[in-house]
Amino acid sequence: MICVSLGRTRHKMMIAEHQSLAQRGAELVELRLDFLSHLPDLTRLLKERPTPVIVTCRRSQDKGLWKGGEDQRQTLLRAAIISEVEYVDLEEDTARKIPRYGKTKRIVSHHDFEETPRDLEAIHARLCKLDPDVVKIVTMAHTPADSVRMLKLVKEAKVPTVGFCMGEFGGFSRILCGKYGAPFSYATFKKERQMAPGQFTFEEMQRIFRYDQIGPETEVFGVLGDPVGHSLSPLIHNAAFKSLGMNKVYVPFRVPRDQLVFTLDQFKWLGVKGYSVTIPHKEAVVSQAQNFDGPVEQIGAANTLYQDADRQWWASNSDYDAALQSLALAGVDENGKVPTPEEFLTGKKVLVLGCGGVARAVGMGVINCGGALTLTNRTHARAVELAKHLGCQQVTWENRGSQYADVLINCTSVGMHPGVNESPFAENWLREGMVVFDTIYNPEQTLFLKQAKQRGCKTVSGVEMFVRQAAVQFQKFTGQPAPLEIMQRKLRRVISAVTVKDEDDEQPGTQVAKT
Repeated sequence: MICVSLGRTRHKMMIAEHQSLAQRGAELVELRLDFLSHLPDLTRLLKERPTPVIVTCRRSQDKGLWKGGEDQRQTLLRAAIISEVEYVDLEEDTARKIPRYGKTKRIVSHHDFEETPRDLEAIHARLCKLDPDVVKIVTMAHTPADSVRMLKLVKEAKVPTVGFCMGEFGGFSRILCGKYGAPFSYATFKKERQMAPGQFTFEEMQRIFRYDQIGPETEVFGVLGDPVGHSLSPLIHNAAFKSLGMNKVYVPFRVPRDQLVFTLDQFKWLGVKGYSVTIPHKEAVVSQAQNFDGPVEQIGAANTLYQDADRQWWASNSDYDAALQSLALAGVDENGKVPTPEEFLTGKKVLVLGCGGVARAVGMGVINCGGALTLTNRTHARAVELAKHLGCQQVTWENRGSQYADVLINCTSVGMHPGVNESPFAENWLREGMVVFDTIYNPEQTLFLKQAKQRGCKTVSGVEMFVRQAAVQFQKFTGQPAPLEIMQRKLRRVISAVTVKDEDDEQPGTQVAKT
């Protein structure tokens, strides 16, 4: 079950949003009394409540907004209990002062906005002695391992426990706590009104992650990266799982560069079945697999880790085939026939911008298909290193416009949302007839591609590659073909919505939060 936290300054708006949530399928709503600008009117808030509620009133010392006295706050909480609300949230010291009464269930809670303390189990044991129906522990994660510790606590708890971590390192624990026995997790009404760092919206928890369908048997997959909050991989993989009725969930795992090996070892407890791998781990992750699928060692980078039936880990690079398939789309003839990558690339001069993990896969594909490759990168030493590894030419970033190319490929992040007004290649360097491929998928039509179209170039968007590489990953994760059209449709719908919001932001006097 998902509990949606509501905090508004006016009773009218809190009641209206409560009704809206009920219409959207919410089953439990937290009413944050401390957000109200006037003394809370419990009768007005509770009389015709459309769902069960948790009544919470946080003090400033607990990162709340309550400005009244402590006696007044406790009087409100007692009044809520007398009114027979479904739940009341009591901090540890408050729970010692307010006894159980009537039908109201007690949530005894502990919040730590600074860290995930070493003595989690001791804190939990103290809370369990305060006559709780539910124990709630929420802490700040500084590493992914903090969230694993929290989920272990939830699973081993004898008293029903809502436990998860805040922050970007804790996001997956908000989604997976239900798998390990938490009676519910928390979400926010809107992204711009997060009540704690890393909180997902009700819509995200409900529609993307399908939280209420997650249980002990749900298989876990995810994307490893840093940063990872911008990734749309959870959107399309979860949509694919849903369309095929699979009991699987795909979550974001933010993992710092220097914590990859340790974190993967910690994640063994989670039983993760497969990972998509993005910046900055594509090269380092190769050493974490026992087996290699395709030219991973040749490329020197992988974007996929998956387990076989014998629980052996394999590294794969779905960027390789996806990029080549996407490039070949630029060579379609008047009859709609798409050439093979070899037919399209043989003999063509190709300039690749960037030298990260994607560039390694794309560059190797170009060479293997008969193209003449030149690399360039903002850090010249990386271009020299990769050119030596692939056996191709390189040029300095400053001189990239002097290179003649039949095919130009952007493998940098320049132009990615939210930096949509940037391009990695000057417009006057583009020439008519050139094939221009941008591996960025958000937005689909980058400034780079827009300028290329204006100059008479053939263009290929990153959506083609992104969905194709995800489809290859999906098949390796599940052993079944991916629902490609569903994944494409879901991705384009979300990208389109973000683009509209960006355009609204540019209008004078408007403020629309980017998702």
